[in-house]
Amino acid sequence: MKYLYSSESLAIPEGVSLNIKARVVTVTGPRGKLVRDFKHINISFTQRPGSPVIDISLHHGNRKNIAALRTVKSIVENMITGVTKGFKYKMRYVYAHFPINVGVSKNNESGLYEVEIRNFIGEKIVRRVTMHEGVDVEQSKNVKDELVLSGNSLENVSQSAADIQQICRVRNKDIRKFLDGLYVSEKGNIVEE
Repeated sequence: MKYLYSSESLAIPEGVSLNIKARVVTVTGPRGKLVRDFKHINISFTQRPGSPVIDISLHHGNRKNIAALRTVKSIVENMITGVTKGFKYKMRYVYAHFPINVGVSKNNESGLYEVEIRNFIGEKIVRRVTMHEGVDVEQSKNVKDELVLSGNSLENVSQSAADIQQICRVRNKDIRKFLDGLYVSEKGNIVEE
């Protein structure tokens, strides 16, 4: 069944400017700027005159197109949250016998952070994960065995955390017994209210 017209409305908070040109959304706020391209989805953005509300609309869409409309709204809301509050993920090291050694360094050529994981289940192999653009990593100062990832883009921060967790998967062993790895323990914002 086709839906003739569907729309979602999005309010822009104070201190955030949202610029849309040819379905490329640029959100600028106190923490920085994020850009996202929506050219692959047939939607239209319109701003109500004299009010900080943007309508995201779609004509002649089926159920999947309507779901994509809601997804676009959520992505833009996350971009607004990123440039105002930022995103912070905390990861804990879990090990039973062999302590995991984690080192954080910054690559001079690319300017991106790299995480090195050594002695995972006693293995000699060194696992290296390069963080996505705009993601800062540091070892927690007051909590032992904790890594803190922070940045403005939710996609980049969460994907970097997922990359770290995925590289420490236990293979060829019973995963109910071998629970070692680096896992996300807390998700939140950098600017706490």
